[in-house]
Amino acid sequence: MEENFQSAYQEEEDRLNSTLTEIDSILTRLRNTPVYTGHDYTEQVLEDSREQRRKDLAKLVHEPYFGRLDFQGSGEGEAQPLYIGKIGVDREQVSDRPLVIDWRAPVASLFYSFIGGTDPASYEAPEGLIEGLVYLKRNVVIRKQILERVADTYNRNSDAPAVSDEFLVYRLGENKDNRLRDIVSTIQEEQDRIIRAVKNTALIIQGVAGSGKTTVALHRLAFLLYQYKDQVSAEKMIIFAPNRMFLDYISDVLPELGVGNIAQSTFPDWAAAVLNLELPEQNTADTLNRWFEAEGGMPAITEETPGRFKGSTALIGIIESSVRLLESGAVPEGDFIPWEGAVLRRSMILRWHNEEYAPYPPLKRKERVMARIHRWIEMELKKSPSAAALKERKKKAAAREKTYGGKWPKYDPLMIYKQIFRAAKVPADWPTEASELIPPSVLKETAKDLKKGILREEDLPPLLYIHYLLSGNEGTERFDHIVIDEAQDFSPFQIAVLDLYVKGHSFTILGDLSQGIHAYKGVHEWSEMQTLFAPEHTAYHALTRSYRSTMEIIEFANGILSAGVQSPLLAVPVFRSGNPVRLIDYSGEAPKAVSGASQRLHAVRSALESLSGREYRTVAVLTRSLREAEELFTELAGPFADLHLIDGSMTHYHGGLSVLPVYLSKGLEFDAVILADADTGHYGAAAWDAKLMYVGCTRALHELWLLHGGDLPAYVQTAGEETVSGWPETAADQ
Repeated sequence: MEENFQSAYQEEEDRLNSTLTEIDSILTRLRNTPVYTGHDYTEQVLEDSREQRRKDLAKLVHEPYFGRLDFQGSGEGEAQPLYIGKIGVDREQVSDRPLVIDWRAPVASLFYSFIGGTDPASYEAPEGLIEGLVYLKRNVVIRKQILERVADTYNRNSDAPAVSDEFLVYRLGENKDNRLRDIVSTIQEEQDRIIRAVKNTALIIQGVAGSGKTTVALHRLAFLLYQYKDQVSAEKMIIFAPNRMFLDYISDVLPELGVGNIAQSTFPDWAAAVLNLELPEQNTADTLNRWFEAEGGMPAITEETPGRFKGSTALIGIIESSVRLLESGAVPEGDFIPWEGAVLRRSMILRWHNEEYAPYPPLKRKERVMARIHRWIEMELKKSPSAAALKERKKKAAAREKTYGGKWPKYDPLMIYKQIFRAAKVPADWPTEASELIPPSVLKETAKDLKKGILREEDLPPLLYIHYLLSGNEGTERFDHIVIDEAQDFSPFQIAVLDLYVKGHSFTILGDLSQGIHAYKGVHEWSEMQTLFAPEHTAYHALTRSYRSTMEIIEFANGILSAGVQSPLLAVPVFRSGNPVRLIDYSGEAPKAVSGASQRLHAVRSALESLSGREYRTVAVLTRSLREAEELFTELAGPFADLHLIDGSMTHYHGGLSVLPVYLSKGLEFDAVILADADTGHYGAAAWDAKLMYVGCTRALHELWLLHGGDLPAYVQTAGEETVSGWPETAADQ
């Protein structure tokens, strides 16, 4: 066995050296080619291509590839070794095989989809289905041009041909820094199917915590740009993430994959830009305070909760009828008379409005009609009998044209929205049934907010829809593809509106219902989104395998879901074992003789000292509320100078030591997590409380400690098979 490994290592080291030599030769030639700065378009395109290759090769030279697949196609003489990397590279000399094959190429899909066995394997190529035999599947780790690891996950000629998770477990065991990284070397078969799914589909992905949803979606963008390069562009793609700090956290993945210029935003930021509105940050904080900082836990959620109602498609019909009403009565009464003796009949204006310009949205129709009236005035002015009459008529016409334009409805989305919710004066013929369809509590609360000038996130989809009905896509290009992360926190109305701004229903919608802690605004079942699309335009995938946490942490978190939420969406762990989940009762097990409120502080401090003293790069203390996070940060900032408070206002995640409320931790992950106050005083018996704790527990990759004051929720007690109690006693326990 040792001899075989040495032989494989030597073979791969020789291949690496020859690859690096050839890449260096190509790069040297490109760098020595003079940069074209002229005006010939063909030469400019060629220069752009050369510059892109310079950048790609400069990046690739440090880690040219990560995998090898020996494949013998049907009818071929022998198996050919194919080396797979983040970027494809052709050889300097003409050859039937590239030096490195791009991971997105059709044949590279075999590296991810092949799961062992002696049966023929196949992949879809432009020329059709290609079949053949896989003889070797090998992972390699190259860092800074040095071969660090060689691992065969399949070898047809060995005695044990089964695929192994050894390499995956090795990569998962690495510690986290302050950025999400690509998984191109460890993409699993279920993830690869999603990445390579066809473009014009609203792809809905239910993924358990740690299943790689976000990373899969980002790799899917890179694949779409490769597969559909003549149909899509990076500039017409966008990623919607839950907050700006999360955008910073994922910001390195696409550049690592050689992809740039993809817009990344939160939905409120994008919507506000389209609507030309400014949204105070305090509005978001107020909403979070209402639902997460309230005494006694989260208020009751019903279908009449403002976020749920305004996020439903029930509001669409109300908006459409209101806009139709304004449109039908848009043309002012009476003929237009710019001066005595000149008359433009209303019947003619109505014909322009209702027939000639009918295909245009209302705002455009008004602009077209008013422009037509202006041209009519100019033609009539030419009939003036004298210069004096012309001057007089021009003056009168300008004033009356302005007055006439002012009689049209104010096509302002915010004004119409206020009228729908009775926060502004409505026209005399406004339909009373519009407001009667809105629950009284929602009508009252929204009207109160709007009169104070307060717009909440839940108000943005209706406003965008009104804007679209009035103006169409004017000023906003349609996207080629949209990625929505943490989509369980999006409303159906948000998705319906975004569908107006994307071509071919091309979405990647990903989330986890078990982490639906924003149930006051998000979906409770994926069917709420699926029904927005025709069956042929949508697909559903479930990612059940969790790659983030150890088996002990995943099994513990599954226990919380089973007992506290009765959820069937449980994670299947990768075989990566670690320390048991630790439960520490600081009221009776404090390591030193302390009493009162200082026990809790001392426990958190001791836990942070213990875990931060290990080989972990990121450690987080998760509190139930922001107020408690702020208090702990104040107390701990002295002894832990590198501690960061994450309070929702940050745009950058710094890694290291952090303290933050559990509801702001979703989407992040840490080497070790300390869940402060995991007791009944902070987490009640409701399913929502269990989901909050589940979110907190599943942030941990390697180590999870729960501190409590003695009374644990029932769902924690029943999940305790993977736990130990008390503080570590010896170095071996740590």
